[in-house]
Amino acid sequence: MKGESSSVRSGARMSGEDRRLQILRVAVDLFSRKGFRGTTTKEIAEQASVSEAIIFRHFATKRDLYSAIIDYKAAESAELILKTLKNAARRKDDRAVFQGLATDILKIHDQDPTLFRLLLYSGLECHELSAMLFERYAKKVRAFLERYIRQRMADGTFRRIDPKIATHAFFSMISYHALAANLFRSLLPHGNCADVADAFASIFLKGISRL
Repeated sequence: MKGESSSVRSGARMSGEDRRLQILRVAVDLFSRKGFRGTTTKEIAEQASVSEAIIFRHFATKRDLYSAIIDYKAAESAELILKTLKNAARRKDDRAVFQGLATDILKIHDQDPTLFRLLLYSGLECHELSAMLFERYAKKVRAFLERYIRQRMADGTFRRIDPKIATHAFFSMISYHALAANLFRSLLPHGNCADVADAFASIFLKGISRL
């Protein structure tokens, strides 16, 4: 129709998958800026130029939308992290395991601040999204690292320590740095993700290695 905007015309031609992805992107942006309590489906619909009925056609419940957001933000990253871990673990390359894991996590937080904001809002609002993310992806990575530490203890390379606590300690180092990097960026030591990860891996491995 003459005079119709290009965005509306292109929106009308969107496939179902493209429309679903557009709604996801708008929802992620709004949730990361206004929180879960501060965002309504009406706002998401207005920003995506669709009706609320269209949103619920793609996401029958809010939980379905949150689940899709987790997959959209974390699925690929989690698979890449596990691939890095598995390759290094097969070689029993301790430095590659811990440095690679730390680098991947720090890069995710550095390159995708919306994920960091979503997790903060989730924690502050006691929202289920962070728990869903942990159960679906983070738990798998932690379990893998815990098994690796236990195996390296059996090999005699790592000293005897609770693998679960050791795993938590390592993730705590990385997670706190990612948090501080977002909140107090100007106050932290300068360095790219790989350099910071290398330093953390060195500190951690010196603490648990028997040699």
